Amino acid sequence: MTYTKYSIKALLFLLGPILLPKAIGYYRALRASSKAVNQPIQPLPSSALRAISILCSVALVLFVLALPPFAPENLFSLTSSRLQTPTDVLFARLTSLRPGNALTQSDDVLRAKFVNLESRLLYLQFGPDVVASCPFCFSDEPMAYLYYALPSLLAPHLVSLVVLSLATSATITGNEAARWRPNAAIVSAVIASIDIGNTSIYNYGANARVARPSDLEMFFWTSRALRYGVLGVLNMGIAALIYVSSTNRLFAAPVAPASRVEAVTRRLLAIKSRMSAVGIIKNTSLRDEDLRTRTAAYWTHEGRLMREVMEEREVVEGVNDALANRINIQDISRDAEHYALNMLPEPRPVVPESTVG
Repeated sequence: MTYTKYSIKALLFLLGPILLPKAIGYYRALRASSKAVNQPIQPLPSSALRAISILCSVALVLFVLALPPFAPENLFSLTSSRLQTPTDVLFARLTSLRPGNALTQSDDVLRAKFVNLESRLLYLQFGPDVVASCPFCFSDEPMAYLYYALPSLLAPHLVSLVVLSLATSATITGNEAARWRPNAAIVSAVIASIDIGNTSIYNYGANARVARPSDLEMFFWTSRALRYGVLGVLNMGIAALIYVSSTNRLFAAPVAPASRVEAVTRRLLAIKSRMSAVGIIKNTSLRDEDLRTRTAAYWTHEGRLMREVMEEREVVEGVNDALANRINIQDISRDAEHYALNMLPEPRPVVPESTVG
């Protein structure tokens, strides 16, 4: 872990000045592309809310499992013993901490496994369960412990991947979450590969030179907490991406051409139905004698009222000032002519049909 820690720091110092501007540029490009789509911010869909609830619940469970009370106990931390402490002394201290001053069955198995310093170093790398339960592992073949530990290492990653697959399934949570399914699968595979690779290349022999118990590097317990924490962050990150994309705050997907045509068609049909309703109302008002009389009386009164207003001195001066200084009557006439031609195009002359022969 120490080697990996320093390697990560060196990579960050080396690649940070290069990757950080690229990441900022990539983020700005995504923001610009989302604005170019011109999708209005919308409320969170119920399907996306269902996916976010699943992912946040699983992330909370993962964060809780990463806490020390839920981790397997560490004999060296529990007894404050050095790695070189004799086996009898180590388990005598452990016996005094057990209920009834009696060792458990797993304690007896570990006592039989602690035959040399190598087995204790592997204990710090793979944890108590692997060291105690592996039937074919020996301290002189450390890779056997890695092979036996692979299922337990992959189990949290597989559970997280299954949850991510369910939460991003179009059948369960809709298309808003399904667009992030490939990304979630790729990131999950990368995290699992890094986790297994980090465990396989760990230099467990570095603890052999440590004299004080507080200086021991508890690789198994540290990597376990990081594993659950990173998987929790992954689930929270996918939930955040689903939220910003489903509400069109970021990563808004452009509307498909077929959907746009369908929406425009629906609007045109709605406008047509309203125009038909207006035509029916107007036809009804013209056919009814009482309504026709009231309509004529309204427009007669309106015309007389407007003539009286337009004959006032202040109105006449205001209209003359607007026509002389602020309004270009030629532009208004040209716009009105174009509008009229677009609404009522000129009829084309009928070309007489010619007969042959």
